[in-house]
Amino acid sequence: MIPTPDLSHLTSQDFDRIYEPAEDTFLLLDALEEDEAWLQAKKPRLCLEIGSGSGCVTTLLAKIVGQANAVFLTTDINEHACGATRQTGLRNGVKTIESVRTSLVEGLLPRLHHAVDVLCFNPPYAVTPPEEVGSLGIEAAWAGGIDGRQVIDAMLPFVTELLSPSGVFYLLLINENRPAQVADIMRDQYSLQADIIMERRAGREKQYILKIQR
Repeated sequence: MIPTPDLSHLTSQDFDRIYEPAEDTFLLLDALEEDEAWLQAKKPRLCLEIGSGSGCVTTLLAKIVGQANAVFLTTDINEHACGATRQTGLRNGVKTIESVRTSLVEGLLPRLHHAVDVLCFNPPYAVTPPEEVGSLGIEAAWAGGIDGRQVIDAMLPFVTELLSPSGVFYLLLINENRPAQVADIMRDQYSLQADIIMERRAGREKQYILKIQR
């Protein structure tokens, strides 16, 4: 087992400003660890996480695939999250994380066109009033608007543009996001393979990992 990244450098004050890892984070970590051998065999050169928060996911991914030949890039609209992501990497011996403050992948295309080998996104998926979407603070970590899908749906068209020929996308969803419908969209509109590979109940919430690839 790969240890969960050490977050002891982050304080309660930090978690007032960035998303604190919770059951959804750990489900995504478990999915990546489950695919450890498969990911290592792919020898990814560029890994990208959207909305990195504390940096826990990318730090674990770097431990899985190794830092020697890979670049680890993250984005977050929250400047505190960008700083925390870099700090978490360094705390855990990962010195190769580059964090960009931006919305989703704004400014990364066309430079990363068909270049991303591993893409991860634990999106803001909570069902909220539409006007709550788009905050620059911690609210951006959970406010998903109608069906919790506004940010998710905004991201989906970029997936086929980002993924390399052998690229894979790990997307976390909850039941209210209608994961089967998201899988159908990726198959029917973008000709990508999409499968639910892991699911778990967390309180009243049922969480899923959707694995999307060419």
